[in-house]
Amino acid sequence: MLPLAGVLVVAVEQAVAAPLCTRHLGDLGARVVKVENRAGGDFARAYDEVVNGMAAHFVWANRNKESLALDLKHPEGREALARLVAQADVVVQNLAPGAAARLGLDPAELRAKHPRLICVDISGYGKGGPYAQARAYDLLVQSEAGSCAITGTPEAPAKPGIPIADIGAGMYALSSILTALYVRERTGEGAAISVGLFDVVAEWMGFALNQARYGGFDVAPNGLSSPMVSPYGAYRTADGQTLVLGTTNDREWRRLAGHVLGRPDLAKDPRYTTNADRVALRPELDAVIAAWAATLPLAECRRLAEDAGLGHARLNTPTEVLAHPQLTDRDRWQTVDSPAGPVQVLLPPPQCDSWDWRLDAVPALGAHSAQILADLGYPPADVARLVADGVAGPAD
Repeated sequence: MLPLAGVLVVAVEQAVAAPLCTRHLGDLGARVVKVENRAGGDFARAYDEVVNGMAAHFVWANRNKESLALDLKHPEGREALARLVAQADVVVQNLAPGAAARLGLDPAELRAKHPRLICVDISGYGKGGPYAQARAYDLLVQSEAGSCAITGTPEAPAKPGIPIADIGAGMYALSSILTALYVRERTGEGAAISVGLFDVVAEWMGFALNQARYGGFDVAPNGLSSPMVSPYGAYRTADGQTLVLGTTNDREWRRLAGHVLGRPDLAKDPRYTTNADRVALRPELDAVIAAWAATLPLAECRRLAEDAGLGHARLNTPTEVLAHPQLTDRDRWQTVDSPAGPVQVLLPPPQCDSWDWRLDAVPALGAHSAQILADLGYPPADVARLVADGVAGPAD
């Protein structure tokens, strides 16, 4: 079973946040029509050419979609979009501020015409407020909302390596759409949903904002460690690899000290009794663990940690993750088609015995334009004219 089979999603989208949301809807079986500018399409198509000539971001976020390329500055392009929206269950857009209204995608107007429609607006800063019209990209929003200030080190703040503002907004939009579809089944009414990247990052900053408000301090970034617990960090091993090792409570600390490090004296030392004590003395505990790790290969460090019931990991690069046994042994890598031939993709994270995942192709720009227009009731002659006049289909 494909859970969202029969649901039509119209996506007027760019980059990551909205495309990742709608890709997951497509994974669940929805029909997703991606409306793109006929001259170039989604600008993420041109980020790089690393996936057999296609962009890594685009391949990641755009399988299971049909591409309709339109000139939305042309009245007939906007008319085609309006026809498509009239048939849709969900409309998702993450255009620049003001652009959606100019294209006839204002949620209030759409809901007035189509009461069952679910309209989703993904923006940088959400509805209202002094930043509502501000352009916003992942780095800008993460900087504004504070996540970059608690990442990296005190000397070198950093943006997290993955675009958490974009990903988070896409996932909140996804969960909101699924909720709205459920509500519509009971009430017959659609919904207008707004998701702001800034609000997403602010929500995920929860513990740090609580510390700022109620503790009166800004949590300091500390690289591959945790601001909340100690010991917890990354340590080089004798064979040049990196062990990531941590404790989350006093019992684990005592097992680490006594059974892994072979230092029962540390387990009994009153200076290290509580987590707060250990956080205050983090540098000296890290030095002890680093000295221990430097004498052993990674495999032996992990064996000792495992025997003591402690969490541990290896610091892997993306290239190393490709062959990670937790992915390969469970067949998490699958193949989908694309304009450049078969490409490897990961299955979505949820696992359920009751439904299948849809794994259709990554679309070429405008590949489905003629068929979609025909499905909208345009006669063949009109379809040919719209393509010839540059209203539909990819630019030559």
